[in-house]
Amino acid sequence: MKNALSIDLEDWFCVHNLAGVIKRDDWDKCDLRVRRNTTRILDLLDEKKVKATFFVLGWVADRAPDLIQEVERRGHEIGVHGYNHLLLTEITPEEFDADLQRALEALAKAGVKTTPVGFRAPSFSMVNTTKDWALPTLEKYGFRYDSSVFPVGFHPDYGIADAPLSPYKITDQLYEFPMSVLEMYGRRFPFCGGGYFRLFPYSYTRFCMRKVNAQGRSVVFYLHPWEIDPEQPRVKNLSASQKFRHYRNLNQTERRLRRLIDDFEFTTVREVLQI
Repeated sequence: MKNALSIDLEDWFCVHNLAGVIKRDDWDKCDLRVRRNTTRILDLLDEKKVKATFFVLGWVADRAPDLIQEVERRGHEIGVHGYNHLLLTEITPEEFDADLQRALEALAKAGVKTTPVGFRAPSFSMVNTTKDWALPTLEKYGFRYDSSVFPVGFHPDYGIADAPLSPYKITDQLYEFPMSVLEMYGRRFPFCGGGYFRLFPYSYTRFCMRKVNAQGRSVVFYLHPWEIDPEQPRVKNLSASQKFRHYRNLNQTERRLRRLIDDFEFTTVREVLQI
C-alpha cells in the first residue's frame, strides 16, 4: 500500500515549541541550517527512489529560493505551510488570508513552476474553532486538499477528537488527509511522525503503520529537516519538557527514516489522494 511522505520545510528556530524564547523578529539572526538538512533528505529520497510532499514555509522560500527550486527539480510535490508559521488558533481570519497570500507569493518568487494544491497548518492548528473560516480561505486560493487535522482529543494545542481517520471531503472543494492514528481498544494512538517518531521506539511506528495499512488505510507521515540535525544550536531557558520534545533522539532520526522508507512504500500526498 502506498503511504504519503511529507516534509514540513521549516528551520529549527521556526517551531512553536521554541516560540517563547526565539521571537519571530530574531529569526534572521539564527543559524540557517535548513539547506544542508533538506539536501540530506533529498539525497536519501533520491537514493531510495521515493517522492514526497514538501510543505514549504514562505519565510524559508524567500531566503533559500534555490533550495525550493531544487526540491521541485528533483520531482517532489510543493505544498504550503504558511509564511510566518502562524498558528491558526492565534490569528484572525484576515491575518490568515494575508499570511497565506504572502506564502504563495514567496513560492512564485522563488521560481516554483507548479501551482501548490496542498496545505498544512503550522502545529496542526486546523481545529474546530478555526476550520469554519480557514477552509473557505483555502478554497479561495484554489487549494484542493488540506493535511492538518489530527484526529485526537488529548493534545492541548491541536486535534479534533471525532474526526474521520481516512481521507475525506471536508468541504465540497477540499479533501482532508488527516494525520494518521491507530485506533485500538477504543483509543486513538498517534505515531505518524515528528516527536512521536523520535520519542517512541522505531518498533512502535512500524507496528502502528502495519496495523493501519492492514486496515486498508494509507498513512501520512511527517518530518521536519531540523529533526535529522543533532548539531543544531542548543537554546537556553527552555523547560525540561521543551528540551525533551525538541532535542530527544535527533541523532537517531535519519537512521530511522531510512528504515521506514525501506519498510514501507511512500509517495506524495497528491498521488495517494489521486487528485
